[in-house]
Amino acid sequence: MATPQMRAFHLTWLAFFVCFFGWFACAPLMPMLRGEFGLTPDQVANINIAAVAVTILVRLVVGPLCDRFGPRKTYTGLLALGAMPVLGVAMAQSYEAFLFFRLLIGAIGASFVITQYHTSVMFAPNVVGTANAAAAGWGNAGGGAAQALMPLMLTGVLMLGVSETLGWRVALVVPGIAMLLMAVLYWRYTQDCPQGNYADLRAAGIPIEGAKSGKSSGWSSFVAASSNYRVWLLFVTYGACFGIEIFIHNVAAMYYVDRFGLSLKTAGLAAASFGLLALFARALGGWLSDKVALRRGLDARAAVLFVLILCEGLGLLWFSQAGSVAMAVVAMLAFGLFTHMACGATYALVPFIDRQALGGVSGIIGAGGNVGAVAAGLLMKGIGDLQQTLFILGALATLSALCAVAVRFSAEHKAREQALIERALAGRA
Repeated sequence: MATPQMRAFHLTWLAFFVCFFGWFACAPLMPMLRGEFGLTPDQVANINIAAVAVTILVRLVVGPLCDRFGPRKTYTGLLALGAMPVLGVAMAQSYEAFLFFRLLIGAIGASFVITQYHTSVMFAPNVVGTANAAAAGWGNAGGGAAQALMPLMLTGVLMLGVSETLGWRVALVVPGIAMLLMAVLYWRYTQDCPQGNYADLRAAGIPIEGAKSGKSSGWSSFVAASSNYRVWLLFVTYGACFGIEIFIHNVAAMYYVDRFGLSLKTAGLAAASFGLLALFARALGGWLSDKVALRRGLDARAAVLFVLILCEGLGLLWFSQAGSVAMAVVAMLAFGLFTHMACGATYALVPFIDRQALGGVSGIIGAGGNVGAVAAGLLMKGIGDLQQTLFILGALATLSALCAVAVRFSAEHKAREQALIERALAGRA
């Protein structure tokens, strides 16, 4: 915690962990909430779609906001405002109210973009992939922790003699309070970049690498990013890895309950194993991308991403056809490993797309993950069968790996990035 880089690293993954915990806190309780509100399968699908839909828009916005105001102010604001619907869902009395708050909770998912932006501007190009992936991976583990801890928290509340109707509401208050506390810590102990805060640097006339200057910086960052074809290729690949990750978080517990007849507690623990892979798997993807790129250059990062997404798609096909609980868990861990690694490898590539429009690039590609999750939710709603939906998603993920192969860089671009890496290595030496 002695340097601004490491303070940012630890507080971004911790903030991201709290945000993901709040985002997916409802998911492991859905079998109970389905009975509480008398939800139909169509209404459950609407809730799952709502949980990720609004994140698309908010991710597109917060990336440029980081360029304009800095990640410190942006993250603090998102944590404070995002806590409101998390607390609100605990007070929902109808399907409509629950759906409304679940929609607003989706904004918390934009925390990922700020996490990746903050670590991207804090760390040198030879380690930025590992830093991005580790911060995001440990944060993503919040989704897995929610799968395991929310049913246990509910059980603890019920043991105090509280009714089920009140118990799940009490349990859902906890992540909202945690987000408010995290907002205070983030504001107090982080800064925007190694040199200081954007507002102070701009007032002093000091240029900020990776962020444009002036009031139009957010919009110009978005425009520059949206005109870069590599951004849209990674938009698709991120939809194929992170989109499927979010979808699995929302449906895994129900899948184990409905298909294999597991209890809510056991299903939650099985589903949690998928999310907790993020503790190391996403970092492993970023580390692998860094190591291969040091030896074989920038194009190798795209090749690593291609292999990981291909393996993810094949693993998901296996998971969809598993006929027993044991085989389903093994298959889920296998495809989950490659899914998380692919997410890490994607954002190990993001900082190298366009350094002068980092916020726009991070936001658009991050939104791709939620577009993938919404598309998966709509697919399930249209088909009506989760097992068949998983099989189709596996096939689509396998095909999307081709987008990673199509990401290429000019010789000038590669030479410029190589010079930055050599400078970072020389500085470390």
